[in-house]
Formats: sequence, C-alpha cells, structure tokens
Amino acid sequence: MPRMSPQLRRQAIVDATLAVALRKGLATTTVRDVAAEMGSSSGLVHHYFDSMDDVLAAAFEQAAGGDLEAARAKVAEVEDPAGRLIRFLQTYSPAQSDWTMQLWLDAWSEAARRPALQQASRRLNLEWHALIREIIDAGVRDGSFVCDDSNAAGWRLLSVLDGLALQVVAHDSVITRHDVLSWVTTAAELELSLPRASRPAPDRAERRSDAGAEGFDGFE
Repeated sequence: MPRMSPQLRRQAIVDATLAVALRKGLATTTVRDVAAEMGSSSGLVHHYFDSMDDVLAAAFEQAAGGDLEAARAKVAEVEDPAGRLIRFLQTYSPAQSDWTMQLWLDAWSEAARRPALQQASRRLNLEWHALIREIIDAGVRDGSFVCDDSNAAGWRLLSVLDGLALQVVAHDSVITRHDVLSWVTTAAELELSLPRASRPAPDRAERRSDAGAEGFDGFE
C-alpha cells in the first residue's frame, strides 16, 4: 500500500471494514477479510487496533454516527417543535437507510459478544434518544405537546421506529417506508396529544400494486 500517515492508515482500515461488513455482515467480518480488502497483511490491522471488536465498533460508529449527525442537521433546519418532530421521524436512520439498519441489526445481535460494539451501539442509541427527547421537551415547554414523561415517550417512539424499520428491511414487499412514516406519525400524535398531522403523499415508486407494495429510496 502507498505510504500513509497513521491517521489515514487507521481510517483506511475502518473504511475497508465497513465495505466488507456491508457485504458479509459484522458477525462474519474477519481481520483477514479486512486485510484482503486493503491489499495488506493482517498484521497491519492488529498494529492499529487491539482487537477485531474494536475495528468493527469503529466501522459501525462511523456509519451510524454519520446518520445521526445528518439527522441533527436536518432537525436544526426547522424551528417549531412539531416540525422538528416530523423532520426527526423522516430522517431517523433505520427507516431511511436499509444498509445502516442492517448494520444496527448486526450490532444489536453481536453486542453481547463484543463489548466495544455494545458500547458504541448503546452510546449512539442514547444520543438518538437524547435528540428526540430534546424535541419533546421543547414542545411541552411551548405548549405544542402534552407529555408527562419525555424519557419514556422518546423510548416508545424509537421502539416503534426500529420495529417498523426492521420490517421494511426484512419484508419490503409488505411494509413500505411511507407506511413507516405514516404509522409512527400516528403513534407520535397519540403519544404527545397532537392534532392529526398532514400525511406525506406517497412517492409514485411506493404506491402499491395488486402484487404487493413497492419500496422507495426515501421519504423526501
């Protein structure tokens, strides 16, 4: 490989790990796979990371953390809490990106066996929760929402999103992304005593046919 700084070399390892994990899954990605992806030796990977667990955690955090930062930026574009909540639901990564959701599923599955991956997924999950809780609290303060426990409400809404997004990834011919957004918006309305919001119109690529539903690439 061309000579790189330690920082760039470490980044190259993370990028290669992510590329392999997207093809094979986190559970079956090995040091040898990553080295082959880079055209290097396994020793190089071991030089920069203490364990494969650390490598996988870094790759997962890069992908999932990027989605979180993108969602924060999208939410920040909207001023009123109700609009920010809808924007959050629209941009929540598991519903928006199949490949990221698949990484989350892998991370949850492997968490009990890989402490570093468990810590990364837990930290990011808490940050997603903190974002939606901040939105809920702002809505309660200005009278837009009614909620006695924003902590619990945030977890319930995230759980609905995660469960529905899993169905999209696993069974995209049955549940569409528009279904996810519509149903979780209904859940948010009930959770926060909101008036019924305007439903986003389904994209043409998402309209159901007689044979079943067809997914589309995003809510927006």
